[in-house]
Amino acid sequence: LHGRSREQRYTKLSDWDYIDHCAQLANPMPLFGNGDILSFEDANRAKATTSVSGIMIARGALIKPWIFTEIKEQRHWDISSRERFEILQDFRNYGLEHWGSDTQGVEKSRKFLLEWLSFLCRYIPIGLLEHVPQKINERPPYYLGRDYLETLMASQNVSDWIKIRILLIDY
Repeated sequence: LHGRSREQRYTKLSDWDYIDHCAQLANPMPLFGNGDILSFEDANRAKATTSVSGIMIARGALIKPWIFTEIKEQRHWDISSRERFEILQDFRNYGLEHWGSDTQGVEKSRKFLLEWLSFLCRYIPIGLLEHVPQKINERPPYYLGRDYLETLMASQNVSDWIKIRILLIDY
């Protein structure tokens, strides 16, 4: 169950009180909650303060695909731009393997890579945050990263996403 309506989109935070209420009503049927999980603290809070059987992570995993490691290890991971680029390389490889390396497969891989980059740019590295953890509805202001690649990954400008795509697919 997602604690936000389609009409609300991302303008409101997920209503975990509502999710909890529904989980209590659904008992003994398992109910999983979803919404606004971007840190292990968010995951812990959702599990500790509600009656859900478990949690799901959607947008948080698009912004921080390593969130599952953070939850498992109960720590913040100040992942470097190089490590994030390696995740993107894996995505490229999986895309080309799945859709093929012909023109159509490359185009599909490019399309989904650019879509994903529109979420990844919302991540703010732990070492640059003013307060930890980052909240999912906080859009980062423009900032200079610790290196050129990190600055490029932080950009909300589609032309910078295309530069990353070129590094990955059009090399």
